[in-house]
Amino acid sequence: MRILRNFIFESNMKTKLTCSIIDDEPLAVSLLESYVLKTPFLELKGKYNSAVLAMKPLREEPVELLFLDIQMPELSGMEFSRLLPAETKVIFTTAFSQYAVDSYRVNALDYLLKPISYADFLQSAQKALDWFEKTKPEIDRIFVKTEYKLVQIDLNKILYIEGLKDYVKIYLEDEPYPILSLLSMKVVEDMLPDSRFVRVHRSFIVQPEKIEAIERNRIVFGKEYIPISDNYRQKFFDFLAGHSILLAK
Repeated sequence: MRILRNFIFESNMKTKLTCSIIDDEPLAVSLLESYVLKTPFLELKGKYNSAVLAMKPLREEPVELLFLDIQMPELSGMEFSRLLPAETKVIFTTAFSQYAVDSYRVNALDYLLKPISYADFLQSAQKALDWFEKTKPEIDRIFVKTEYKLVQIDLNKILYIEGLKDYVKIYLEDEPYPILSLLSMKVVEDMLPDSRFVRVHRSFIVQPEKIEAIERNRIVFGKEYIPISDNYRQKFFDFLAGHSILLAK
């Protein structure tokens, strides 16, 4: 959970990825371990010299990311990857480039060719972080400070948000009065999921699925009309085009 002035929310941004290393070469394990330890968003949970030894701990306590050598005795990395829990994603490490195609057939996030530099390792780890951030569930509620209390708001109930200098008004379904909070529109816009909310004016953010109608470049919410400004018009209609059968034709 993150707190920013009067806005409290559950973030969908990952700060750490749990990871483990499997390689039958001790020097390769040591190198990857050193890379993990100096990468701020990685947290090492285990290191193993064979897939067989790693099988039980990784099934009992799955990690998010596994750096996995392909060519190993007893059980290859490719074979082992098919036994992993769905929540564990793989970055293969190998000295043999011919395995590259096979690695993507088992939905690996990436493929690192030995000898592995830290620059290549970091790029691959960042790719994994980006993947996890994009696939994390979005927030569905927020806490907003109003007067001297914190009020929990279900995002599904937000109709639109109006900015008034240093304050915002949050208009909700089935509520006669908006919630007033000391926040800037920029803060609110950055924190709300952009898959559900879109800015249509310097003073208004709307939740498009709640829109009743659009008349003459104005959005209708009951008896209220929200203007669509020139600066935000294209972005707003692009959003609608991606969420409307008629506009997409």
